[in-house]
Amino acid sequence: MSTPAHLDPDVIDRMLDDTTTWAVVGLSGNPDRTAYRIAALLQQRGKRIVPIHPSAPVVLGEQGYATLADVPFPIDVVDVFRRSEDAGRFADEAVAIGAGGVWFQLGVVDEAAFERTRAAGVPMVMDTCPAIEWRNRGGRGVAL
Repeated sequence: MSTPAHLDPDVIDRMLDDTTTWAVVGLSGNPDRTAYRIAALLQQRGKRIVPIHPSAPVVLGEQGYATLADVPFPIDVVDVFRRSEDAGRFADEAVAIGAGGVWFQLGVVDEAAFERTRAAGVPMVMDTCPAIEWRNRGGRGVAL
C-alpha cells in the first residue's frame, strides 16, 4: 500500500526538522483546545509559534495576528486548525504570503486546496498532526 501524497514522509520530515516559524491558524488562548496544546508542543520542540486568530490574542507569549497577511516576517509553515470546508482559503493565503509549507491538522482534508498548493510549488501535508508524526518517529516523549 502506497503512502498518500498528502502524507509524504519526506515533506513531513522537512517541515518538522527544517523549519522554525509556524503560524497556527485558529490558535486562541484556550488551553482546552487542541490548537493550544499543539502550539505548546511546537514551542517545546524549538519552534516559534505565531497565533492567527481574528482577535489577534497573545498566546503562549507570542503576539497574535488577525490574518496571515498581517504577519510582518516570513512564515515557514502555516498550520491550519479549521474545518475542512474553511481550510482551503488559508492554504491559498499561505501561498500568497510566500509561506514555506502548509499543514492541515488531523481530520482537515481539502484535496482541491492540496492540488492548488502543490501546483504553486508549496509543500503541503494534511490529515495528520505534528504530535502524531513525532510519536511515529519512535515515541520520543510526545504527550498532549
